[in-house]
Amino acid sequence: MSNDTILITGASDGIGAVYADRLARRGANLILVARRAEKLAALAERLRAEAGVGVEVLAADLADAGDLARIEARLREDEAITGLVNNAGIAGEGRFVDADPAYLTGLINLNILAVTRLSAAIAPRLAARGAGTIINMTSITALMPDGFTATYPASKAFVLAFTEALRAELGPQGVRVQAVLPGITRTPIWTEEQLAGIPAHMVMDVEEMVDAALAGLDLGEAITIPALPDIAQLDAYLAARAALRPNLSLAHAAPRYGLAAGAE
Repeated sequence: MSNDTILITGASDGIGAVYADRLARRGANLILVARRAEKLAALAERLRAEAGVGVEVLAADLADAGDLARIEARLREDEAITGLVNNAGIAGEGRFVDADPAYLTGLINLNILAVTRLSAAIAPRLAARGAGTIINMTSITALMPDGFTATYPASKAFVLAFTEALRAELGPQGVRVQAVLPGITRTPIWTEEQLAGIPAHMVMDVEEMVDAALAGLDLGEAITIPALPDIAQLDAYLAARAALRPNLSLAHAAPRYGLAAGAE
């Protein structure tokens, strides 16, 4: 990624800030996007000094339509931008029966709408160029919707399916597309009190998570689960899913439903 320009969302701290650090040390120039301009400015100053790369700061709330349109326009028009890390997202909606509809709308706007539209803004340029990178941050909850809250895992399942479809379309045109599924990661999204109640062996440091994700990118992985010890388990899951395909759309209902096949 040396001399590339990568736009990173949710870059003010946590996963996004570590991506910024690691990509800067690979020689990439950066455009950092997040709501908190002061935190972005401090990070940008450090990375310029330590890595000697160009770092631009764009303060934006991607759940806001106007701010999202502004970042979309930059991705669409700036030929220097060769990569996108869609990291911005929120969780924490609690029980669905107690959910605040406005909070759910903001979560969907950030976790789904922003990821889709920012990807759509850059994808045509990258495809035409025959090179570039899109990294979408999803979550292990995309694979276990019954183990968390309702809306957040659903939003991350969308990102996973979306990223797989993007890779199928853009990969043959030379664009690298990767879905990253972190588990519980030590970032500011978790309080120390929350982390104290989770077994230590289930919590990964953010630096290790990002380093593993970038190693997965280097290996050409479509789906990177940093904590998964045996990639054969993921391969088996994907193979089992693929095995369903021939029987998912047929002319008649399955016999177990007791319908007369071909009845008028």
